[in-house]
Amino acid sequence: MTGALLIRSCEVEGTAGLDVRIRDGRVVEIDSSLRPDGKETFDASGGALIHGLHDHHLHLFALAADLRSVHCGPDAVRDFDGLAATLRAAATEGPVRATRYFESVAGTLDRDVLDRCVANVPVRVQHRSGAVWFLNSTALSATGLLDSDDPAVERDEHDRATGRIVRGDHLLRNDDSDRPDLAAVGRLLSSYGVTGVTDATPRLDVGSVVALHAGQDSGALPQRMLLLGAPLEAAAAQGVPWKLLVDEMHGLDPVGLVDEIRAAHAAERPAALHCTSRAETILAVDSLRRAGPRPGDRLEHAGVLPIELGAGLARDGITVVTQPHFIAERGDDYLKDVDAADRDLLYRCGSLLAAGVPVAAGTDAPYGRPDPWAAMAAATARRTATGTVVGPDERLSPRRALDLFLGPPLRPGGAPRRIAPGTVADLCLLDGPLDAVLAEPAAERVAATVIGGHLTGRD
Repeated sequence: MTGALLIRSCEVEGTAGLDVRIRDGRVVEIDSSLRPDGKETFDASGGALIHGLHDHHLHLFALAADLRSVHCGPDAVRDFDGLAATLRAAATEGPVRATRYFESVAGTLDRDVLDRCVANVPVRVQHRSGAVWFLNSTALSATGLLDSDDPAVERDEHDRATGRIVRGDHLLRNDDSDRPDLAAVGRLLSSYGVTGVTDATPRLDVGSVVALHAGQDSGALPQRMLLLGAPLEAAAAQGVPWKLLVDEMHGLDPVGLVDEIRAAHAAERPAALHCTSRAETILAVDSLRRAGPRPGDRLEHAGVLPIELGAGLARDGITVVTQPHFIAERGDDYLKDVDAADRDLLYRCGSLLAAGVPVAAGTDAPYGRPDPWAAMAAATARRTATGTVVGPDERLSPRRALDLFLGPPLRPGGAPRRIAPGTVADLCLLDGPLDAVLAEPAAERVAATVIGGHLTGRD
């Protein structure tokens, strides 16, 4: 990349009143009162300049699709009548794609429930976990799934499709042209100061990988990108973790999981194991031990992580990439649905760090809010929406919460990246000193984002 940028009057690593010169995509000079060189100048007005944030776990195409979907989670819809009204209103414009649904709205959905809402227009509703889609009868027919024998299509005792599609996204994608544009995602992430992302979608097909890179090449997605689901043997993916699902819903397979981890390691890729429940997490940790842990191995979510596993994780250098903001977003549901003995084990941070376990964070967008600043606030407070503190020992200081998003992409939980001459100019400029911003972290405090030395716009 070419070009030059001078950021004036900013706070860098705790020192106020500094200027930062960027040339050819890198920081080349940091000092007070640098002379302009005729190129672009940006006045920081005393704001802190920090390294750009990296979201260590999200889903790009799913986020892009969610941005253009109808939202019917508990924050938007309260009961069946509200759900029906929302879906009917959307159906006046054509087929409906709805997201963020949770059972507290109107119970468990199936084709019959959705047919009562909308019968003559295809409707599909995604559970907020992302694992299940609910389709009405018209949508089942339109997608050819009424008579499908794919195991993802749930059928009742009479062999009738229920309308529930479990981990069956592959059945709902029409063709390559169905992939959503990434420009809105790129703008949204830039508005949060995010300069890099790790897409955690498992087993991406070649077409999806090509489309994601095309989004980068076109400038629609300016963020740097790692793909955990890139084909296992792809030369460009060596060193990038390989995403594996540990999934109680489809049955746990201890022998098969160890074999998959060993296959990833043989391909020179660490293993990234999705695990949310206690059983999934225990199996994930045990399988890594049996396969032989490698540098870069990581747990995705570790939703319920027993205390006794911490010492082994620290010893083996296994990283936990977690989502503390789920306490704020879903905590009241957890208080009703999660065993009391497990509540303080949800999305742990503080005690893991104290035990020497590397910890990083990702938003899991769109299944969580894509805002890392909200995640930082949640990591420091550990409060549900109604104010209950969950896992007080897991709280982090504001600075440590920020570090969850500053680790290197291939070493999440490692030493946070800092700004110095020679570093890549992926930067986040805040509208005030860092301590003041972290006292009440919010995305609105992001004044500008720089990726590869170029300013990106805010939405």
